[in-house]
Amino acid sequence: MSATWLDDLNPQQKEAVTHGDGPLLVVAGAGTGKTKTLAYRVAYLLQQGVQAERVLLLTFTRRASQEMITRAQHICQHVSANKVWGGTFHAVANRLLHIYGKAIGLPEGFTVMDEADAEDMVNLVRTELGFTSRETPFPRKGTILNIYSRVVNSRDPLEEVLQKEYPWCMEAEEGLRRIFDEYTKRKHARAVLDYDDLLLFWNIMLESAELADHIGGRFDHILVDEYQDTNLIQAEILQRMRQKNKNIMVVGDDAQSIYSFRAATIKNILDFPKQFPVTRIVTLEENYRSVQPILDVGNAVMEPAKYRYTKELWSKRQSKQKPILVQVQDEAEQCRVVCDTILEHLEQGIPLHEQAVLFRAAYHSDQLEIELARRKIPFHKYGGLKFLEAAHVKDLLAFLRILENPSDEMSWFRALELLEGIGPKSAQRILAHLAQNRYDLNCLPGFKVPPASEDQYKQLVSVLAALCGPERKLPVASQIERVRGFYEPLLPKLYDNPTPRRRDLEQLELMAQRYRSRTSFITDLALDPPASTADLAGPPHKDEDFLILSTIHSAKGCEWRAVYIIHAADGMIPSDMALDDEDGLEEERRLFYVAVTRAKDWLRIYFPLRYYHKRFTFGDAHGYAQLTRFLPPPMLGLLEQQTLEAKGDDDAAEEVRTEVDIRKRISGMWGRREP
Repeated sequence: MSATWLDDLNPQQKEAVTHGDGPLLVVAGAGTGKTKTLAYRVAYLLQQGVQAERVLLLTFTRRASQEMITRAQHICQHVSANKVWGGTFHAVANRLLHIYGKAIGLPEGFTVMDEADAEDMVNLVRTELGFTSRETPFPRKGTILNIYSRVVNSRDPLEEVLQKEYPWCMEAEEGLRRIFDEYTKRKHARAVLDYDDLLLFWNIMLESAELADHIGGRFDHILVDEYQDTNLIQAEILQRMRQKNKNIMVVGDDAQSIYSFRAATIKNILDFPKQFPVTRIVTLEENYRSVQPILDVGNAVMEPAKYRYTKELWSKRQSKQKPILVQVQDEAEQCRVVCDTILEHLEQGIPLHEQAVLFRAAYHSDQLEIELARRKIPFHKYGGLKFLEAAHVKDLLAFLRILENPSDEMSWFRALELLEGIGPKSAQRILAHLAQNRYDLNCLPGFKVPPASEDQYKQLVSVLAALCGPERKLPVASQIERVRGFYEPLLPKLYDNPTPRRRDLEQLELMAQRYRSRTSFITDLALDPPASTADLAGPPHKDEDFLILSTIHSAKGCEWRAVYIIHAADGMIPSDMALDDEDGLEEERRLFYVAVTRAKDWLRIYFPLRYYHKRFTFGDAHGYAQLTRFLPPPMLGLLEQQTLEAKGDDDAAEEVRTEVDIRKRISGMWGRREP
């Protein structure tokens, strides 16, 4: 490996990249080049003679692993770099379960449900057990699945999870236990797994010392990204995979651990040296994103944190402009001033897509969105409809899932109820018929369906029979084309706006051209789907530009030239839901740190002094807010402070000019008019 190649790294990055054997923890502060460090580490290992297929790279998105592997291949010109085992925890789990699942009784043809399908199955169980017609409200399907996932991933008892996270569901505890039991049995009977099962089954396999040796022995090195976002099960998996070979490198930032609601725990990264004795710790502190005054604020925010690795971010990028703390009178003025500044920056040459407004909760931007629309400032809000939540995409995938796993009950329900004249009862009878015939699709032609659905039913049966028979070896894209031929004529009857929906299905077919098997295509979409239908359309047109609105959670991993943090008031940041819990309050601190460190050049923090309460139809009842506790008085010297005074009534009156004599006008309403 050439010295020139190593010169691309700063001393700390180079120390991490050229680490020898044994456990390594890289504490990578915001913007310090962790992705580069991981990519170069992969390249270094390949250059040292490690076989690519014996390197496991675990990331939190498929895109991240692909980017790192591509960069590694470019760096070292190693032709086999694409053989690195790269992907998310769930994707790697799925791959390993297809290889070793038989050892723990997992059927070969299992399929993986996405979150929406899992919710539907939970809802079916909830309905069958009679938890829909009750005098007292019962949690809905999404909440039930969230509770289930939290219990599974955190290992906390159901009662404790309900008390801490879902106190309004306490009365439903026994009902939830029954639903969880039946949901688990139904998944097993239908040969389907949900996201949580993938990690659970992987971890269970590793309980066998023989399997742990065999699976762990496949890899000479394991590399893990975003380690601060892992949960207890993921940490256990890594420990069991490295019982003998201790070559493991984890990269993360304790100051960006903000996903406890997904059962992620900061303890994993803090306790890593205990879990892997003789761990070498390398800290990355040189920031390549932000100017120094922004980093000064970020460092000061984290300084009082109770549990953390000490680090001081610094940058060669200097600036005389401090971050600006803007005190406004109320939310309306906040909206006006934010829009003014956005347009000002736009005039200065900062495109809208290089500007972002960040907030703690999604509803915090409601009033701002109205003002942006009024000013005709285009914007995109992170957290829109996910691609796999689009009904027409889920419909088409249901047909593919049936072909992959004929006992997939939820996919059958979705596909059958698309047909005219078939409702839940008819679909249930068809499913019962299938079950009696051991899910042999050859039994379908003989089933009597309602007259209104006969033609469509025959067409469906014909398509499924062809794709299970003579056309089963067609490329995945061709199989989708075949299904589209049956499904697309139904679109105008099922949904509004069929034309853009057809385009989405065309894009889905194009995506499928990259896959060799239907199994890998379905699994990839379930485990790491595109964020939205817009993701399939490629980059925006050159003329398109829009402002970014985002919750702070969704902004993690992103950066913009100008960032505006709104509602920096106690109760908003930190959220009032976290004020009675020390761990929750510490996570809110880290969340604010994440928001601050998204900014590259400009940072403005807005603090509304008054919040109005809409308790009554009339009146202007309001309360006064306090500046977020994460900006205490000693820190204010790091900020430029601006206070915008609201205009008083007298000032406002002076600005209003009219030539109309109001008294004369009113008296003329009843006075005698002159001829």
